[in-house]
Amino acid sequence: MQASETSCRCEEFDILPITTTMSTALQEVHKNGNSELPCVSWTDVISVDEWLKTQPWQTFKEKFNNDGYLIIENILYAKEVAVYRDLVEKMLAGEIDTSSHRHDLGNHADRKRSDKENICQIMWPTLFVEHLNEGPLHARTLAVAKIIIGNDADFDFDMLLSKAPHTSTETPWHQDESYWPALDDKRSVSFWTAMDDVFRDSGCMWFSAGSHKNGLRAHRPQKEGCHVLTCEGSEAEGSPAEIKAGSCTLHHGRTLHYTRGNTTDNQRRAFVTAYRPADMIKSMRERGFDHGKKGLAKSGLLQSGQTHTGDTV
Repeated sequence: MQASETSCRCEEFDILPITTTMSTALQEVHKNGNSELPCVSWTDVISVDEWLKTQPWQTFKEKFNNDGYLIIENILYAKEVAVYRDLVEKMLAGEIDTSSHRHDLGNHADRKRSDKENICQIMWPTLFVEHLNEGPLHARTLAVAKIIIGNDADFDFDMLLSKAPHTSTETPWHQDESYWPALDDKRSVSFWTAMDDVFRDSGCMWFSAGSHKNGLRAHRPQKEGCHVLTCEGSEAEGSPAEIKAGSCTLHHGRTLHYTRGNTTDNQRRAFVTAYRPADMIKSMRERGFDHGKKGLAKSGLLQSGQTHTGDTV
């Protein structure tokens, strides 16, 4: 089946044509004849327009601006989740080699399992599978990003996060902006799409509503010599976002958030896609900041985190 082109125009935003097709062989990942990378084909996916009709998209921007975060149910449907989950599992198992972009985000704590990272982080998974960035997740999250932060929203980076069963390592309270270079335009939105049903004790997201309005808190390395940053925060000021596989949370770069460790028998895997104004992406790239795209060693992404004194803006 040939890829279809869709264009979405809904009052406050315009979305450029996006290929929205998905393979009928949902679990198939095949070798691309012109590349050594595995390749996924997308056919039979509904258009962004049709997907938006199932969502209360008119409420997204106001709620996001008020709370600094949002929950969207069914950004992926069950058959689509199965495709992404299969690819994610192949990366985690090493069948798709992502070693240049993979590390333990939970290295601030003692290793809980000898066979698993505390928190496996894989930067730029779309570099390792042809056409992965052309699937419904990137198409729909871009559409929502344009609704929330404007037509100049563009794709910044993606990553995978996995907390295997009984790895019991929390991601400390932080604001994502503490990891980024200073930018004139603070607009940003990061989507955390669940590959599994997630609960408090498996490591669902917690958010402090409205915290994005109060500036950047002082951040420090969670452990000396470790790049993982943290700031003051507690569950008392936050709310858990327990969601089903295929649903997502999205948050502003200044929204305070954290996750508990996974103390359950269940997997906790998430696919993150992040967006900001195109001019700000260009500014970061010109300064050499690419969220690890060149590889973690070459990008210097894992150098000990700088201490941020915070602000009151």
